[in-house]
Amino acid sequence: MENQKLRLALVQSDLQWENPALNQRRIQSQISLLQQPLDLIVLPEMFSTGFTMTPDHVPKESATNSLNWMKELAAERGALVIGSLVWPLEDGPAKYSNRLFAVWPDGRSAHYDKRHCFNLAGEDKVYTAGERRLIVEWKGFRICPLICYDLRFPVWARNTEDYDLLLYIANWPAPRINAWDALLKARAIENMAYCAGVNRVGKDEEGHVYPGHSALYDPLGKKVVFSKDAEEVLLVEIQSEVIEKNRNKLRFLEDRDAFELL
Repeated sequence: MENQKLRLALVQSDLQWENPALNQRRIQSQISLLQQPLDLIVLPEMFSTGFTMTPDHVPKESATNSLNWMKELAAERGALVIGSLVWPLEDGPAKYSNRLFAVWPDGRSAHYDKRHCFNLAGEDKVYTAGERRLIVEWKGFRICPLICYDLRFPVWARNTEDYDLLLYIANWPAPRINAWDALLKARAIENMAYCAGVNRVGKDEEGHVYPGHSALYDPLGKKVVFSKDAEEVLLVEIQSEVIEKNRNKLRFLEDRDAFELL
């Protein structure tokens, strides 16, 4: 089988509190410096606002505006763009969701609502949890995008669809960054897939410090690329032959436990 490649841009940005327009300009300036072709651009969790528990402070129309901005970026760069937004809902236990969008260059989009709301911060009181996963297909790769706290729950990430890239976007704070590092590596190993994590940097309005540690691990858990606390874009390429070689040789996924989520 032909070796397929996917060129990733992992955008590690310092987000400005509840300021979608400024965050879009800031991220746009980071990406505009990249002259090379890109296939997938990955933005942090709640890239337009930071991890806010006061979504009513953000104008509702900014959600649609931010999604349209993602569509413009995808069309401009010919790349799939992934990131999450504060998204107003018409119904549900709460009036908002932490919604991840995958946006194709032709303007199509698909979404995933964060399944595991971070109760420690009261996210479950403000945002409605999602009920289904999303598998995105792009340029011969199957991608499973999840959000932040989802990383702590391996059953939700279990590779039952033979995806190639497991992707986490986050606002993961400094006190628990060791868990972030360890769990990204573990998710790659147990699912025999590439695993990428994109975290923000800087300090938010609530005083939480975010140290970055965006990274990509290969299907055996080897660190391919990593960044500490700098505001930067990590460029990295994944290859289908790396996945196929390891799965054909080791065949660990054939021994995975069968289960159903109730």
